[in-house]
Amino acid sequence: MSETIGISDIHPYVPRMRIDVETIAKKRVDTNPDLERHFNRALAVTGQKAIRFPAPGEDSATMAAEAAYSLFSVHSGKALANLRYIIVGTETAVDFSKPIAAYVQGMLQRSGLPIPETLTTFQTQHACAGATLGMLSACGLIGMSPYDETGLVIATDIARYETNSTAEITQGAGAAALLIEKNPKLLALDIARSGYCSRDVDDFFRPTNSITAKVKGSYSMECYHASFDDALSDLAARLSMSPADILKSSDFVALHTPFRNMPEMAMKRALQKYCGKDEAAAIAWLTERGFYKAVDQLALIGNAYSASLFLYLAFLLYERYAKLGSDIVGKTILLASYGSGNTMIMMRGTIAPQAPEIIKNWNLEALQNSYIASSFDDYHHWTTSSGHGYGEKVTASNATSRFRLVGIRHDGYREYDHAHITGEPETKNPAQEHLQQSQTIPYRNSSERI
Repeated sequence: MSETIGISDIHPYVPRMRIDVETIAKKRVDTNPDLERHFNRALAVTGQKAIRFPAPGEDSATMAAEAAYSLFSVHSGKALANLRYIIVGTETAVDFSKPIAAYVQGMLQRSGLPIPETLTTFQTQHACAGATLGMLSACGLIGMSPYDETGLVIATDIARYETNSTAEITQGAGAAALLIEKNPKLLALDIARSGYCSRDVDDFFRPTNSITAKVKGSYSMECYHASFDDALSDLAARLSMSPADILKSSDFVALHTPFRNMPEMAMKRALQKYCGKDEAAAIAWLTERGFYKAVDQLALIGNAYSASLFLYLAFLLYERYAKLGSDIVGKTILLASYGSGNTMIMMRGTIAPQAPEIIKNWNLEALQNSYIASSFDDYHHWTTSSGHGYGEKVTASNATSRFRLVGIRHDGYREYDHAHITGEPETKNPAQEHLQQSQTIPYRNSSERI
C-alpha cells in the first residue's frame, strides 16, 4: 500500500474569556441609538452568539503554545522524537521578523517538553488561509522525505475590528495544533490534487500600523463565493470530475467560518448552482452531514481566522463520530479554506482507519464549557489594549492559561513564561517522563531515531 500524508490529530484551544455578542450590541446601541438598525442586521446576517477573546497575558503565541502542549501531552513518543517542522499559520503575528513558531519552540522547551533542536521553524501567512498553507508545506516536506518525520502545524489568530462597527460582533480568537505524519491516523489528504484560486483584491486587509483589520463585508462575501466556484472548478479538473459530482460524493464538508452563517450561505449557493437543490433540499443535505452541529459551535467562539477551519473540522469529526461510531472510517470530506486578499484552497480527504481511536479521546464539550463569563469592562479592556496581547505583566496568581506573556522588554522583545494554572491540580506532562532520558540527535535513517 502506498504511503498517504495528512493529519494524525487535532488539538484546539480557545481563550477562556467569553462575552455574548448581544451584550456588545446593546452597549453600543445604548451609547449611540443610531447604530441599532446596523447591529440588528449584523446579528441576523452573521448568526453569531458569543465571542472568545484573550485574557491579560494571552496572545497568538501563547494560544499556539497551549494547543501544541495539549497535542504533545498525548503524542509523547515517536511523534515528538521525530519532530522535524514547527510551522505556524497566522495573520496576527507578534513580531515582524521572528516567527511565532520560534517562540512556541522556546515556550514548550521551558515547560519541560523535550522539543528537539534538529528541526526548522517558520511562519506562513495569507489571511485566514495561512495555516492551510502551512499544512500543505508540512505535508509536502514530510511526504518527500525518506525518513520517518513528523510536523507540528499550528493555526493561531485573534480577530479584532474597530469598535462600534458591525464587524465588531465577528471578532474571536483561537488556535489548533495539527500533527502531520505519513500514514496519518485521522485524515489522509489528497494534497497533490488540490484546487486553487487566487486574486489581488482588497476585501480585507490590515495595514502594518493597525491592530484592527479593515473589512468590506459584502464585497468580502462576494469574493468568498467567487473563489469557492473557481477553486471547485480547478479541483474538478484535477480530479476529472464535475463540480456537482464532487459535492454529491462528499460525505462531509468543512469550510472557513468567519462568522456562523458564512459557510451555510456558501454551501446553499453551491448546492443550488451545481446540484439544483432548493433551500429546503440544501438544508436537508447539510443536516444529514452534521454541518449544523459543527458550525453552531463556531457561533460561540467567533472568527479565529486561520484556526477557524480546523476548529470547525474538529467539531465536525467529533459530532460525526458520536453519530456514526466506527462507520466514520473511509468517509470523504471536502475542505475549503478561504483567505481574504484573496485565495481559496480546496482539497479532499478520507477519514483514516485509526480515526475512532483518536477522536474518542477528545473532549470538546470541556473546551466550550470551560469559559469565564466576562463583563463588558473586561471586553473593553481588551479592545482598548495596544496590541494583540495586553503587554502587561501577568503573574501565576491571575493566569488563566498555562503559557503567558509576562512582559515586553524596553527594546520591544516579548517575553513568555509558563506556570501551573491556579485552581487546577499540578500534573506532569507524560512527554516529560516518556522522553526524559532520550536526546534527539542527527540520524541517517528512521530506524536510528526513537
